[in-house]
Amino acid sequence: MSRALVLPIGPAPSVAIPDALKTFHPAVALWFAETFVAPTPAQVAAWPAIQSGKHALIAAPTGSGKTLAAFLAAIDALVREGAETGSLPDETVVVYVSPLKALSNDIHLNLEAPLAGIRERLLQLGYPDVAIRTAVRTGDTPQAERTAMRRTPPHILVTTPESLYVLLGSESGRAMLASTRTVIVDEIHAMVSSKRGSHLSLSLERLEALCGRRLTRVGLSATQKPIDEVARFLVGTAAVGADTTPDCAIVDIGYAKQRDLALELPPVPLQPVMSNEQWDLVYARLAELVEAGAPR
Repeated sequence: MSRALVLPIGPAPSVAIPDALKTFHPAVALWFAETFVAPTPAQVAAWPAIQSGKHALIAAPTGSGKTLAAFLAAIDALVREGAETGSLPDETVVVYVSPLKALSNDIHLNLEAPLAGIRERLLQLGYPDVAIRTAVRTGDTPQAERTAMRRTPPHILVTTPESLYVLLGSESGRAMLASTRTVIVDEIHAMVSSKRGSHLSLSLERLEALCGRRLTRVGLSATQKPIDEVARFLVGTAAVGADTTPDCAIVDIGYAKQRDLALELPPVPLQPVMSNEQWDLVYARLAELVEAGAPR
């Protein structure tokens, strides 16, 4: 069901809100519109499915905004809940699973900027403050941080497949994860055909059984063929029809980047063994092309 973008009394937005963002909370939409030129095709196609609670697989190249597509929809739900009730309960709602520890920490850092920006827009528009906590839980997480996590669970937990398995096996971890509503699996294509992927698939089923409800599963993938097979892995056998069709919105953007290709030769005859002078010409031309394409 479409939700209208209604702004409260307060300063008017400084930018126009794109149509794709008009189902988001005004503070979320305003932050995005002031931060980015426009939503990417992956974001425009994925948001309606994720916001409706449907499983979604976003297959797109690096730089297509697929990670923010998943996170922004989840953040929007938290912002709406917090703005309506005045605060968020101390419970984990979103679990983000990354196959790499370093990537997990990068995502945690990249979440802080959007969350801080959205809080500023909430204040600007006259809404109650909504403090959304995030935390990283990997094998490298210090004991002090793990203890703090148990006392005050993060709303968004960033973890790895192995740490998710460990959490599901501990009493405190299960207590924290039992309130989960959305699971985001990044780089899912890298795990589909491996033992690590089978292990993760089992953990996702255990998590859903623990929560006692259907979880919204969002997968982030490089473009793969057959993409349906990745979608079946994401949703699990319970969400695959008799005809093997997964109950999942598949957003397959593909690789549509523009490429500027040309063949150039040095302004001297080529020889079986290039002289230093000939290589100097090649290097000089490469430097010119790099300089011409560097951002200003």
